[in-house]
Amino acid sequence: MKPPYSITPQILKSISEISIKIGEINANYLNKQSPQLRKSNRIKTIHSSLQIEGNSLSIDQITALVENKRVIGPKKDVKEVVNAIEVYDSLHTYNSINEKSFLKAHKLLMNGLVTNPGKYRTTGVGIVKGSQVKHIAPPASNVSYLMKDLFSYLKSNKELTLIKSSVFHYELEFIHPFSDGNGRMGRLWQTLILMNEFPVFEFLPFETLISKKQKEYYKVLSKSDKAGNSTAFIEFMLKIIDDSLGQLLQYKNRIMTDIDRIEYYLSLWQKEFSRKDYMNIFKDISSATASRDLNKAIKLKKITPIGTKNTTKYKIT
Repeated sequence: MKPPYSITPQILKSISEISIKIGEINANYLNKQSPQLRKSNRIKTIHSSLQIEGNSLSIDQITALVENKRVIGPKKDVKEVVNAIEVYDSLHTYNSINEKSFLKAHKLLMNGLVTNPGKYRTTGVGIVKGSQVKHIAPPASNVSYLMKDLFSYLKSNKELTLIKSSVFHYELEFIHPFSDGNGRMGRLWQTLILMNEFPVFEFLPFETLISKKQKEYYKVLSKSDKAGNSTAFIEFMLKIIDDSLGQLLQYKNRIMTDIDRIEYYLSLWQKEFSRKDYMNIFKDISSATASRDLNKAIKLKKITPIGTKNTTKYKIT
């Protein structure tokens, strides 16, 4: 069954603005971020997602763990970060529409933190904020078929990916299928669903904006609960995504290195090409810079030259 929600003018407006920004990001090569920016954004993603769940480690401590250094901190918090690093590093190994893959990711994310990682809960659960019960999740006996319905929606529904990813995120929070780790799994899986169509989302830390708007995040979850549909949550998440893309486009000082240009170009091109072809992609570099790039790619054995002088073509090794 399709989960309940409506397509509002606000949703359509956000999708239009997101589409424009994604096109601009692709045109400016920001969909292939530099290694330094990718690392920085991945650390921000992990820090923000776990901070929402109460993790106390700082950006610097998480950076140290990413670099395989020892840190001093609560054992549970360190374990949460180490697990998250492993999961995000292996994102490409998971299948966003496969339930077994979903459970596998939870098993790694919550390994050593809960009794049965990778298993759905077997008891009832409620979400308490302060002294108030904010949400009573469906009975444990219903979880299995509710999750099967949700993955069926992902597989078969023709809805836009931007909408489906937000619907999945909300429905996962509503069903609350695990004893712990539901919030971080919702954010992780939305990222995975999005990056399958838009690679930029692999390293786009929209969790950072969620953490800054944490009260609004929980408020809109509650609003959707009361409404009996995920419309308000879809509107909220699309605004978060749009703002995140906008921040990426504001990254004015991004400088592509020769390696960045080479790797980006080779990811697009699958046949022989000339220096002119290369410069048609990077319109802001000189012919001398293009020649230096291509010579470096030859030395790195990424391409092989064919012909000489002005007739030279390049073949991907």
